[in-house]
Order: sequence, then C-alpha cells, then structure tokens
Amino acid sequence: MDFNALLQQAQKLTHETQVSDDLPRVERTLPQVLQATQELHSRVTQTGAQDMQAHILLGSNGIDLPKISQKLETLSSRKTFEPLDPIATTDVQNFLRNEKENAILAVIEEVHKNSNLAAEAQKWDNMMNDWKLEKVKLMNALIGPSQNWIDIRKVPEQTILSESTFNGRSSLNSQEMAYAAEVHDYNKLVCEGAMRPSLVQRFAQVAETFNDSRINDIWEVMKYMTNVTPIPKTQDPMKVRCSQLLFIDQAKRYLENRYKLFMQTVVSDNLREARRGGVPSVLNLVGSFVGVKLNSPQGVNSSFMGLQDGHIDGKPLWPMVYYCLRCGDSASALKCLELAGQGHEDLIAVLREKCHNPGQKLNPRLELQIRMQYKRQIRNATDPYKRAVYCIIGCCDIQEPHADIAKTSDDFLWIQLSLIRTEGDDTSEHLTCSGLQSMILEQYGEKHYNANEQPHLYFQLLALTGQYEAGVEFLSRFDKYRVHAVHIGLALNELHMIGGPRNLQEPLLSVDFDDPQPMRRLNLARLVMLYVKKFEVTDPSEAMHYFYFLRNLKDSEGRNLFLVSVADLAIECRDFDLLFGRIQRDGIRTRGLIDQFESAQIDARTICEMVAEKFVKKGMLEDAIKMFDLASQHEQTLRYMSILLSQVVHHDNKEGSLRDRVQRMANEFGERYTGAEKNCDSQTWSTFTLLKDLAAFFDYYHGKNYQSAMEILERIKLVPLRMADLDATVHNFKRLSGEVCKVIPDLLLATMDIAFTKYKAMKGKDVSKFDDHGKKDHLSYLREQAKALTNMAAMVPYRMPGDTNSRLIQTEILMH
Repeated sequence: MDFNALLQQAQKLTHETQVSDDLPRVERTLPQVLQATQELHSRVTQTGAQDMQAHILLGSNGIDLPKISQKLETLSSRKTFEPLDPIATTDVQNFLRNEKENAILAVIEEVHKNSNLAAEAQKWDNMMNDWKLEKVKLMNALIGPSQNWIDIRKVPEQTILSESTFNGRSSLNSQEMAYAAEVHDYNKLVCEGAMRPSLVQRFAQVAETFNDSRINDIWEVMKYMTNVTPIPKTQDPMKVRCSQLLFIDQAKRYLENRYKLFMQTVVSDNLREARRGGVPSVLNLVGSFVGVKLNSPQGVNSSFMGLQDGHIDGKPLWPMVYYCLRCGDSASALKCLELAGQGHEDLIAVLREKCHNPGQKLNPRLELQIRMQYKRQIRNATDPYKRAVYCIIGCCDIQEPHADIAKTSDDFLWIQLSLIRTEGDDTSEHLTCSGLQSMILEQYGEKHYNANEQPHLYFQLLALTGQYEAGVEFLSRFDKYRVHAVHIGLALNELHMIGGPRNLQEPLLSVDFDDPQPMRRLNLARLVMLYVKKFEVTDPSEAMHYFYFLRNLKDSEGRNLFLVSVADLAIECRDFDLLFGRIQRDGIRTRGLIDQFESAQIDARTICEMVAEKFVKKGMLEDAIKMFDLASQHEQTLRYMSILLSQVVHHDNKEGSLRDRVQRMANEFGERYTGAEKNCDSQTWSTFTLLKDLAAFFDYYHGKNYQSAMEILERIKLVPLRMADLDATVHNFKRLSGEVCKVIPDLLLATMDIAFTKYKAMKGKDVSKFDDHGKKDHLSYLREQAKALTNMAAMVPYRMPGDTNSRLIQTEILMH
C-alpha cells in the first residue's frame, strides 16, 4: 500500500469518528487513562472487601453469613397484617384469603377502638368521682353560684311580687315566692315604723303550707330556741349566748315536749295494752306508756331487763321516774319516789328542791351525796333506768352512754343537756356547754350522724346545742334546704341572735379566735348575696327586699351594704327606670322601687351616684350620665355628657347610633336645665351648650344644609369666617375647654369644605356681565375665609391631629 492510499483511509476514519453520535470524542493522555483505570478498579473491589470483612467478623462468632442471606431473601412481608392489594374476583382462593385477613384486621381495629373508648370513659368516671368528693369538701366552706345576664324591661310599679313574673319568667319557685311575699310584708312594716312581728313565727306559718314534716320540725325547733330574753343590740350575741346558756333550757323543753307527744301517740295506738284511766296527768300518761313498753317484746328483751326496787301501781319504779323526767315533769318523778318508800331520801331531797326553786342552782352538798352513792352502789346496778336517773339528777359519770335507754339522737342529746353544769361550779367532773358543742360538731360530726342523708336531723342537733351559725351554713349546702337556711339566718339576724364576722370578706363560715371553742361565725351578707344571685336579674324587687336585711352592715370602705348591693343590682339588671324611676320633663323624678325603703340612712340619690361612679370606672359613660342625672348631680352629668359629645359630635348621625342617643340626651338635658336652677359651674354649662350647637352644625353639614350650618358658626364664633375675626377667635380658643378644643380640627375641615363647595358652585355659575362684579367679590370672600381658617389652624396653641393642616392648605390652594 502506497502512502496516498494510507492517507485517504486515515482521513476517512477520522471523518467517521467526528460525525458519530454513539461515542463522545475523548482525548486523554496515558497518565490520565491510568488514573481512571485505578479509580474504577478500587470501586469494584470495595464491595467485595466489605463482604469479606463481614464474613470474617461473623464467622469468628459461629455465624454462617451466606445462610443468613438466603433466609433474609426468603422472608416475605405478606404474612404481616398490612394493607392488602386488591385481588381479581376471578381468583376465588386468593379472594377468600384476602377477605378473611381483612375481617381479622377489622376485628382487631374495632377491639382496639372499643378498648380505648372504655379506658377513656373509666378514666373520666374516676376523675368525676374524685371531683365530687373534693366538691363536697369545698362546699363545706363556701357555695359558688352562677348567673346569666338577662335584660327584661318592666314597668316601675310596686307589687308584692316582681313585675318580671308577668313580663318574663321568674326564677323563683313556689317556696321561694312564699318566703319572698312574707319578707315583703315584714319590710313594709319595718319601713312604716310599725311593731315588728316575729319573723320566726311568720316563716314557720309559711313553712306549714309546704306540707313537709321535716321543714315543720326545723321551724318548730327555731321557735323554741328563739323564745328567750332578747339580746341587747349593743352586745355580741355570740358572747351572750355562751355566757348565759340561754339555749339549754329551751332545748330541753323542746325535747321533753316532743317526747311527751311521742308517748301520747304510742298510748293512743295501743289503748288495749295501755289501760289508761283515771285523771289525765303526766304521771298517768307515763304509767300507760311504761305499760305498753313492758308488754311489748322489744321492751322485755332490751331496756326492761334487770329492773330493781319493785313497782308502784304495778309499774317498775325506775322506768316511771326516768320517763317522768324525760317529759320534764320533776314533780311526777318526785311523787313516784315518794310512793316507793324509804331508801331514796337523797333523790327526793334534790327533786323537792328543784320543784320548789326551779331555775336555781341545786345544793352542792346534795349533789355530792348522790355522786358518792352512785360510785359506791349504783354504778354497777343492773337497772339501766336507775343508773340514768342518778346520772341525770346528780351529774354522775358523764362518760356513760346509756345505750340501753338512749336509742335515738333526741334521747342522747336530752341526757347530755341534763348533764351540763356551769363551768367552775365545783371541782368534780362535769359536762360543759362547749364540751357538748365540740362533741356534736367535731368529735362525732357529719359522718357519724349520716348528715348528708338526713341533713334536717343534723341541723336540729346543731341548733339545739346553740350552734346556729354552723347549722345554717350546713343546711345551706343542700338545694332542697337552702331557701329555709337563708330565712332562718334572716330571722335570727333580726333577733340579734346570730354572730357575724368582723370582716365581710370572710367565707360563709369562719372562726374568730376570741370566741370560745367550737363556735363559728356566719357571714350573713355572703349567704344572702349567694341566695339572691339566682333571681336578682329576673326579680329585682324581691332582691332589694333581701338586701334590705343588710342595711346595718358596712363594707370594707364603711359604706352601707344595702346601698352597695342595690348599686350592684342596678348594674346587673340595668332596669334603672324600675329601680330608681325616671326624670320627667318638669325635672321631677318618678318613684322607683328604691323609694319604698327611703329613710335617713337610705337615699335614692346616694345610690344613683354610687351606680354612676361604678359606670364611670367601667368606662360606660352613657349609663353613668343617666345615673348622675337621676342623682341630681348636674355638674357630673354635664361634664361627662360633654366628654361623650366631643367624641361623637362630628360623626354622621344614624338612627340608633351612639351619636343619635347622646344627642337625644343632650337635647333633653338642654330643655330641662335651661332656665332651671343648676348645681354646676358656668364653664361646664357653657361647654355643654357649645357642643350641643356643634352637634346641630354637623347635622346641617352632613345634610348639605350649608346655610343653616354657617348661621350657627356666625353665632358661636369658634372659627373665623373672615380675616378680621382671626385674632378674636385665636384669643377665644385659649379659654375653651378641652372637650371643645378636641372638635376644632373637624370643625375647621367641615367649614373649609363648605367654603370650597360654595366656591366651586360660584365658579361654575354663569352670570351676566352686570353680576360679574358681585361674583368676584363673593369668590374673594370665600378665599379670604379659607385663608382665615388655614391661619387659625397654624396659630392656635393646639397640636392638630393627622393631616389637618395639609388638607386645609391644599383646599385653600384649590380656591386660587
């Protein structure tokens, strides 16, 4: 091959290489090719080295790596409960298997869901039970009511029940209404200065209409316990009660009369066994009652076992003596012992002295002899009635429970009351009043007497031991008895028989360290307010009558609590016309509910002023103005009216808007106050009249009545309408109040807008040559007016808000 043929073949190969799209043209040197080859070799051998290292590591521990790899490759995720792919319906076997696994998955999911729901429900049940227990503990000290805001308009007319009963649904139930009517009648007598009836008696009569024996028993207890010597208003009822022990005799008398009625009922139901005859007397009644008990299987098997010392008239001696004492008839007990013969001289001597000198302290020597005899002989006697008689008469063994005889709480309490002696009478062991009270309230307490199931019985125990405060608070925890607890507290408060806290911020029941243990003090104000919260919005008349019971209390600031409560009531219900009346056009206020309580301490104007001040603190100036007007505080009325007017006077007037309401009030005040005697400063009145005129100006301005608007400006002279007036208006500005100054920027803009509107109208108006001179003069006057307004904005010592100055200047420029 010659060189020419070789050259042609090489050129041909070069051309084919350059136009080929299969391989890129690469130009590398030999070192570059070597380096690329080494890199490729290292990548290929790296994976093999890692596998070799893994084999060495696992093989040293006896693990066969290839075998594990085979097992991993054979593993399938199809056995796990994962979402399954749909199977064609023609594949019956796979379809059934898929449906089976889907059903299993659905069951598992359903069980899981139900388990979560059950666990959640059980958790909340446990939490609610725990909360109920905590709530019971919390309610032992304080009750927390709720309230809803309801606005019901009523006619200001005094009735026994609130007018809301007819115009809206009352929140009072039948029992509450019955008590409220009685409260209304009582307060009416108090306000008229008539003789006050006993609220306990009146409330007890109301309770009889409820046909509830438990409620009647509660009020019967209170009638007995309040039938004592009145406590002077100047003394602390708590200290008087503890020092004089007024309640002990009354409590015993109640329990004795109650047991006498019980014996009469038993005898009447068992006339055959009683064999009653002869002259009616307590001794005859006791004999019949003992006969009935003696002939009953229960009597033979319990308290009538082991009787001693024979019989009188066929009846065992000591049961006769005990039941005579249980009925409160010491004379009949004395007669029984006298009929029994000798051997009871000490008891006869004590009973004879007790009959001849009732209410006086017994001879200590006789009591001491009875105690000595009890310790030597009677303590181990088999006759339970004999032991009880000696303990009651001689105050022996106060730790003896007398369980064979005292089977009820009434029996137990009567025995304990009979054992009480005044503290410090001798050195012997005796039961004190405070000891019995602590036993009932603290030692035994609510749990022992199952008070939550029988609250009326536990209340009676507290009341009969002189713990009225704790009893009222306990009874008020129960919805069924709360209304009765409140009225018991009110009745006791009117009799000055209940102790209140030194600070009205105390909880419902509190302890005063100066009081003897375990006495408590009841916050009557809190009790009444919590009770009234339920119906004060729907029945404000009844609420005011309950607040009237707080008239002698003072709050932390020394204000009459009745006035404070009525002020808060007015803010809640917002029916000012009903509560305080309204001011007529002649300036005379109509009567409201508050006027029925008017006295030297209670003045409607004072309450209205208190309400107004509360509204001012809340920023509710519109309501504050109304209340200041009712309080005849003209200075405050006009001052806050000016403040409110200055905020809305420049707005466009829309029906029902704040500006509309405020302007109506301003016009009403202007009509009533003009020419009448006003207790306000002349500057305040001047500010008010200026703002009222400005309100009229802006009404004309927004209504496009520019002529009337300019007439007002000519009259009030607040802004210059020509350059000659500029100095006078700037000087007058310095004497304006802040409320009027606040309106000046909007007044300048409105006046400038009027001038510019007139300027454009005059400028575009075609006039004859004859009137052309007048047109130029008018345009010149408007330009002068605009210049005066702009200059005033720059000269007055007041920082104009926003872009007021720039807008005035721009408008003035447009008029040239």
